[in-house]
Amino acid sequence: MNYLYKLFLIVFFYIPTSYFSQGFQVNLQGQKQQGMGGAGTAFMQDASSLFFNPGGACFVNENSINLGITPTIARGAYMDATTNQVSHTNSPVSTPFTAYALFQLKDSSNLKFGLAVYTPFGSTVQWEDNWTGRFALTRLELRAIFIQPTVSYKITKKIGIGAGFVYANGKVNLQKDIPLNDAYGNYAHAELNGKANGFGFNAGIYFQPIEKLSIGLTYRSKVNMEVKDGDATFTVPESVANNFPSGKFTSKLPLPSVTTLGLAYKINNKLDVALDINYVGWKAYDTLSFDYENNTEKLLDTKSARMYKNTFAFRGGAQYKINTNFTARLGLAYGITPVQNGYVTPETPDANRVNYTCGIGYQFGKHLKIDASFLFTHLERTDTNLETNLSGTFKTNVCAPGISIGYKF
Repeated sequence: MNYLYKLFLIVFFYIPTSYFSQGFQVNLQGQKQQGMGGAGTAFMQDASSLFFNPGGACFVNENSINLGITPTIARGAYMDATTNQVSHTNSPVSTPFTAYALFQLKDSSNLKFGLAVYTPFGSTVQWEDNWTGRFALTRLELRAIFIQPTVSYKITKKIGIGAGFVYANGKVNLQKDIPLNDAYGNYAHAELNGKANGFGFNAGIYFQPIEKLSIGLTYRSKVNMEVKDGDATFTVPESVANNFPSGKFTSKLPLPSVTTLGLAYKINNKLDVALDINYVGWKAYDTLSFDYENNTEKLLDTKSARMYKNTFAFRGGAQYKINTNFTARLGLAYGITPVQNGYVTPETPDANRVNYTCGIGYQFGKHLKIDASFLFTHLERTDTNLETNLSGTFKTNVCAPGISIGYKF
């Protein structure tokens, strides 16, 4: 019985932030950029530049509002290494969205103001009933919204700088079964539910040394998502209820910094290409701690090693203007996983990945434009978790069609 308690503590309390961190890598903040593999740090096109490079937003000569949504469909499967039993996810479609507003005081003004609201996290991972890893996870729901007021200033005709304050607000709900049975053979259940918030900033510089070449450099700071007064609820057999008292908990969920170097080049009047290189400070996520209001001999405050490593991601794409109104885009991205061997978990069975993307845009008159994109990626990872001993192969397919409407005035 003591072994089961220890297993429960180890498995349950280290899980939540791996999903936060994985969601952070999904680059779904602009339809034009999504169609180009997620590259946009040096390629200023519309109000979405408030996210991709606040320093370049001042080179977007317009007042504009842009609204977008990217339904994301993820289907996962797991094959246990010992039994060869295959389990599947039943995750609902997630709907990350973006809302950007960019304003200038007068035409061709060097000073621009903007507001960006976007969801770098926001989906649900749900495994089928009685799956092999139910003691590691049954359901994880995450919702988060980042709000970023921004100022951008054109210092010269070739250089712009900008920065935005970030307020992050979110909610997490994590559930799993516990290897304890009641009198009817039902497994015990645990649930963590809490609201989180944090603060950070997004800053950038934009440089156009020659007419056809532009360079961007941005830094998005680490954000510590702090959970205060979260609710921990345990549904366990009455005989052990005193060992698992429901109550409050606190925790900090670190989201890493991201430094990005971007290049964009106009080959001719119709064709543009762009490249982004991201350096993600995952090493900050080495330990996850939980502090429980009600401690017992079996339910103690926990510290779990995560041992993530800093990684790179490479994003590139091209945009071709077919005619005055119609634009086509194509892109590719490669991301290196921060999750080391021995630390793969069922809520984010992360692996090195290749994202394939494409997109189109159509201009209706002088003011209205619609852009659409599509992303597909496949992940596959075989691992044995050092703490839970869950050993097997995860496979995940992700499809993300997106659309946005932009209005300039």
